[in-house]
Amino acid sequence: MDLKMKYIILYVEKFEECLKFYKDILQLPIKAEHGTYIEFNTGTTILAMNTRQDVKELTGLPLTEGELKSSHFELGFVVENVQETIEQFGEQGIKILVEPIVKPWGQTIAYIADPDGNYIEICSSLE
Repeated sequence: MDLKMKYIILYVEKFEECLKFYKDILQLPIKAEHGTYIEFNTGTTILAMNTRQDVKELTGLPLTEGELKSSHFELGFVVENVQETIEQFGEQGIKILVEPIVKPWGQTIAYIADPDGNYIEICSSLE
């Protein structure tokens, strides 16, 4: 079996706030837009989002209502300078969950969250 990760879809409650966050704050270019389904160009993997309501109607999947109480995953974005990027987010009013720290394996990481509470790691490259 040869599986390839092509996209990740976030099911969001706060659609407009999340759209602004990913488009304007993270500055991800929109690749495609179909109603409330939005795809962002992030490189080799597409990050998409859709409203929870549309996902329930389109797929029949059972989804919880309201804001998430905890995140079961994180989105990771590699940047050239973690400290500088986190400072820019702070200047834009984004709450910093974890300030930049160098981990034992040499990678610098920090954490923020989107308006729905999904964790986002901002990190240096390991390559």
